[in-house]
Amino acid sequence: MKRHKGLIGQVFIFLLSFVFSGSHGELIVSALSPMRVDTLAGANLTLTVFFSGAPDPALTWFKGPLPVVTWTIGSDSPADVAEKYREVLRLEPNGSLSFVHVPLGYDGNYTVEMTKSGLGTASVNFTLRVFEPFQNATVTAFPDLIQEGNEEFLLQYRMLRGVVEHQLWFFNGHPIAEEDSLRYSVRAASLAVREPHRNDAGRYTVSLSNPFSNVTLHLNVTVFYGPDEPRIQINPVQDFYVSEDSLTLSCQAGGSPQPLVEWTFDGETLADSQDGVLNLSRVQTSQGGLYTCLLRNQKTGVQRQQSIELRIYERPPGSPHCSVLSEDNLSLQYGCWWSGGTPPARLSFPEFSEGKGLENFTLTKNASVELDGKIVTCQAQHPVQNNHCSVTAKNPQNFLPTVRTHVDPEGKIVASIRCLSRATPPAVVSWFRGGEPVGDGSLISDDTTRLDIRHRNVSMLLVQNYTCTCRNPLGDRRKDVHLQGPSISNFSLFPHKDGTIVTLTWEVPPASIVTGFDIQMSGPPLVSAAANVTQSKGSTDAFRTILPKPGSARSADIFHLNPKSTYHFRVVPRALMIEGPPTKAHRIGPGEGLSGPAIAGIGAGIPCSLLFLFLVCGLVYLFFYWSRVKRRRTRYPVSRTADKVTTTQTQTPHNLLPGGPKSPPDYNRLHQTPSILSVAPPSFIPPPPVRVATTV
Repeated sequence: MKRHKGLIGQVFIFLLSFVFSGSHGELIVSALSPMRVDTLAGANLTLTVFFSGAPDPALTWFKGPLPVVTWTIGSDSPADVAEKYREVLRLEPNGSLSFVHVPLGYDGNYTVEMTKSGLGTASVNFTLRVFEPFQNATVTAFPDLIQEGNEEFLLQYRMLRGVVEHQLWFFNGHPIAEEDSLRYSVRAASLAVREPHRNDAGRYTVSLSNPFSNVTLHLNVTVFYGPDEPRIQINPVQDFYVSEDSLTLSCQAGGSPQPLVEWTFDGETLADSQDGVLNLSRVQTSQGGLYTCLLRNQKTGVQRQQSIELRIYERPPGSPHCSVLSEDNLSLQYGCWWSGGTPPARLSFPEFSEGKGLENFTLTKNASVELDGKIVTCQAQHPVQNNHCSVTAKNPQNFLPTVRTHVDPEGKIVASIRCLSRATPPAVVSWFRGGEPVGDGSLISDDTTRLDIRHRNVSMLLVQNYTCTCRNPLGDRRKDVHLQGPSISNFSLFPHKDGTIVTLTWEVPPASIVTGFDIQMSGPPLVSAAANVTQSKGSTDAFRTILPKPGSARSADIFHLNPKSTYHFRVVPRALMIEGPPTKAHRIGPGEGLSGPAIAGIGAGIPCSLLFLFLVCGLVYLFFYWSRVKRRRTRYPVSRTADKVTTTQTQTPHNLLPGGPKSPPDYNRLHQTPSILSVAPPSFIPPPPVRVATTV
């Protein structure tokens, strides 16, 4: 209705203008239809014009700059329509242009131009837009795989039919404003998103419209990204781990989709990791090293990795060891070692503050008096545990040479002189014979502490004097050795409780040469001869050899003794066929009587016992006398309690009988002389410390 009113108004205005202008002779052309026309494709419509001021003007319709219809109004000849437009365009008698089933492609600017000779030219412009309703509209993204960091991606809409007059884009329900032009660009039938970011993922909406149709399209866009920078976490968090510890490694990183995680160690993939978590139980030092976490985006193929180094330590076994040696017998070489740990232990001698070493460290110092007896400590540092050891260098200590003798397979006597002095570093022993160095290396042991002298004749071994010198960088000790013939010292006899067994012990002087011993006895024959006892016939008062012993023996047991008989024992040392002086004979048997100390003890005990008995009798007499005097005194009445107390105090001691004190024991009876038939036990004198006896 409003459209018709506007058209009537325009016609009225042009009629007025025609009346006034016609009177002045001016050609006027005006539009009786809207100058902007929207129509659906296939519709019929007319662009209506009206002219005045001149009869039958020449008329031309233009589509843009190109003429499509020409004619002279009122002419009998038909209008000249361009061939391309003849099926659609029709010219009306009044010069209006009609469209028959207007198709798409006919929209644009149309201009009618009328010309009359002498009156000039007049024209009117029209704008025609031909639309179709929307059909099968869709929106898609390009490229299909949108990745963070690309240059841009496009959102494009398409439709089977339809002409879009307006398009509006939205992101997650919010309109995309013009100020976002740095990131968004709205183009024909598309929206460009520059440098896509993960935050650009979401729901995109486009609203399309024209005068005859509208549609709204949605598209969910995923922006693939990652993996981001990997994050490795370790639990528990420690600077290092000890063998047999357990720990967990986890690796995570942001990404779309969630990246796949793979752990590698020493170039090999660890298959026991799940969801980026790697469990390490009871780790060993071989598992220490670089662990790499590899993350891969399975959509984009992008990979990233991160590494972490695990330090797995193990303390060295045992404790550090210290030593001090000497290679040239002039300097001291301090050594310290503590090997087997991971990492190796760091060793140093703080007293010297000269250098450090790993696992095995040595330091050479010139020998000096200050180092003699000085405690030198090695500090062993290890991440798991610190430790230390100490060593003290000492000069050779005083010592006593020892001699051991045996007979070699050739029947020669071998006297082995051993000189061993406690020293740190160990002392080197030098040997001299008669003041000259012993040159025969075969006589000296490998460690130089023993000198072996061989000869068939014992007297030849006693000719020379020998000297040993123990030396280390801090000093030396010298000892002279004078070999002696076979001899024995500290001979002792120990009878057993039942009197049937006796043990003999003896010692040998340090420089004595002894190859064996003869155990000799005088007295009646043994009750039952043992397998290793040799008895000889003859007088029982003469000493006879009953048991031979080797040179290494220091004791002998004699069995099958008669407790009622008397025996004498001695030991004779021997060097092959040469006998040394026999020991003093020891006697055992019932004829021995009491020993001197026992007799002295009895003599002193009898007077002491008599004196003690006399004192006891005097005290008892005084006690009874005092009691009788007290009872004769006048008594005053007292309470029962007091009477009881008094009675209690005056009672006779419990150890005294009413008949008077007992007579003292007869101490003489304790020391009676044994009868002829009884056998007094032999006196026992504790022996000095001896070696363990060997039972024969």
